[in-house]
Amino acid sequence: MPPLTFPQARQYVVQTVRKGRTLPSPETVPLVDASGRVLAEDIAADRDTPALSRSVRDGFAVRAADVPGRLRVIGEVRAGDRFSGAVKTGEAVEIMTGAPVPRGADAIIMVEHTHREDGLVIVDRPAEPWQFINPRGCEATAGEIVLHASHRLDYTDIALLAAVGRSAVRVYRKPAVAIIPTGDEIVEIEQTPADFQIRNSNASSLAAQAARAGGTPNILGIARDTIEHTHEMISRGLEADLLLLSGGVSAGKYDVVEPVLAALGAEFYFDRVLIQPGQPLVFGRAGGTFFFGLPGNPSSTMVTFEIFARAAVELLAGQDDTPLPMPLARLTRDFRHRAGLTRFLPARLSDAGDEVTPVEWHGSGDVPALTRANAYLVADPDRPAYARGELIRVLLK
Repeated sequence: MPPLTFPQARQYVVQTVRKGRTLPSPETVPLVDASGRVLAEDIAADRDTPALSRSVRDGFAVRAADVPGRLRVIGEVRAGDRFSGAVKTGEAVEIMTGAPVPRGADAIIMVEHTHREDGLVIVDRPAEPWQFINPRGCEATAGEIVLHASHRLDYTDIALLAAVGRSAVRVYRKPAVAIIPTGDEIVEIEQTPADFQIRNSNASSLAAQAARAGGTPNILGIARDTIEHTHEMISRGLEADLLLLSGGVSAGKYDVVEPVLAALGAEFYFDRVLIQPGQPLVFGRAGGTFFFGLPGNPSSTMVTFEIFARAAVELLAGQDDTPLPMPLARLTRDFRHRAGLTRFLPARLSDAGDEVTPVEWHGSGDVPALTRANAYLVADPDRPAYARGELIRVLLK
């Protein structure tokens, strides 16, 4: 098939994996271990939240009809306590943020808008009914679904789960992600490479990316450039939920990955995308397992994982959505690239996230340059030049 554009290829991956996946089995984990996991159940509030109407300001609980005016202070209430009486005409109760609103009161006057005098509080401005009060159940009502299955949990969700009394939660099992780097030029990281060899960095970076996406990575070892050894390694890799291969997918004489996959009955969805780095990208399925044949240069491997394979890991982990945010930032200098491809080039985003500077690099194998970057410029295929100060899309690392 003809090469796909970046949006076409990403949409194809998302739609194909979502349609063809089998959700992993659920398991129950303690709340402390649930961050980053994908919910396998709906979560309902166990009671109204807040359980009582409460104040959102320090001040005085009053009847709105009584102000402006001079009110007798009949007590105080703080968070974690309750006022036993009721506010009547001409009365006020001093109240702290988070405290339950006393019976009879229907407004809070901020302490900054009052002054005290001989057991009285003087309020010189009107109040709207229910101002600075969170009514009972305004955040959630008992039985209301507050988190839905297939949602990936972050720290705010952990707080909500704790607030509704969940010390453990059902989540989907993490998908197993097999990782196989290919090539006779690769040696293990503990070895001292000859000048024509490189250490196996791709497997480690892919493992880190797969774990961050919600998978359980398993580095199977290096597949050598022979049909027999690559066949053996890929056969093992297809036992996982997702197989990631790096290298061996170009058109070189010793690039054997695609012939081996074809011999294993693979269905190829696409094998080239109009991006750089990462044009020779293979996506398919064999024996029920989705696979990606990622290019072997480190930058190509990292970029193609982030924009394509990460979506597959997240969907196989049980997520329904797999966003790829690419915010806009202003260039700090002029920038040019060759039109025709969507390019993902290392860049440095400012602390405020509003400005971006291209990082000097020497091609897809320049790992030190990638470590100096915290983002990628995303250059549109029909825009060969951007002027300083223009907006350009950015993909965060």
